Amino acid sequence: MDIGFGAPIAGAWATPRNLTEFGRRAERLGYRSLWTFQRLLIPAGSRMAPVYQSVLDPMVSLGFLAAATSSIRLGVAVVNHPFASPLLLAKQAATVDVLSGGRLDLGIGSGWLPEEFTGSGASMARRGPRTEEYLAALRALWTGDAGFTGTYYTIPAGRQDPPPVQQPGPPILLGGMSRPAMERAGRIADGWVTASSADLARIAEAAKIVQETAAAAGRAPVRIVCRGVVRAGKEVRSESGQRLLLSGSYPQIRADVAWLESCGVTEVFYDLNWDPAVGDPAAKEGAAVLRASEVLEELAPGAPGAPGGRR
Repeated sequence: MDIGFGAPIAGAWATPRNLTEFGRRAERLGYRSLWTFQRLLIPAGSRMAPVYQSVLDPMVSLGFLAAATSSIRLGVAVVNHPFASPLLLAKQAATVDVLSGGRLDLGIGSGWLPEEFTGSGASMARRGPRTEEYLAALRALWTGDAGFTGTYYTIPAGRQDPPPVQQPGPPILLGGMSRPAMERAGRIADGWVTASSADLARIAEAAKIVQETAAAAGRAPVRIVCRGVVRAGKEVRSESGQRLLLSGSYPQIRADVAWLESCGVTEVFYDLNWDPAVGDPAAKEGAAVLRASEVLEELAPGAPGAPGGRR
């Protein structure tokens, strides 16, 4: 199994220095990948989780990390397609891929916050069909000059240069926790990425849906990437009293990762942005950095008892 790390892009630790230092340290420690995510707006009066209160742009952050690192892969999980034209995202993704020497993994979601749709001038209707056409448009832009014509998107003939280093383009991972979203990932994407709210205890069922759909479409097995919302040092219980996966001691967390691998997960990235002691803008930066540093070291692929690593 591959092990990645959530880059510091939310809350107290989301600074230029920490982006650079954690990116370089994760690379030295053998992590496979670094990951960002997107949040465009906190609606007035909303009570959204601390992780969403102050977030750096995901694609700009990946470009910054491309300059700070040399070999670790750079992923976004996810950028939501309704908020940017395929023309714009194709250019951004190709640029990150060029600047990083071909290290981008592009996670794409459909969005869920109504105010972000309103602010972006986007529609929440027919997001599934739009997703399929959006991916086709991206791939057309990365591989040729004939443009693209569909029901929702029209791109005139012409070129976007420079092209991505990875051909026919950066791997595309689709998000979404509904069965249609999982099936779509298996049918047309290079993999599926879980949401922060995913019930990891049921991940085997979800991975099976994705892979069976891929097989039915005549495709090879695809990637199953899991955002690991780590709660190190304290067991967190669900309403039913069960310990949430990736909470508790480091040996418990490592055992959970091994179990996730047995369920068909191909990659886990530890994301401390969801830890209020780290990803809350009200937290103390020094304390946040110390806590994140400890987790980074303890769960590193090369640490005793730790699975995975960068190949």
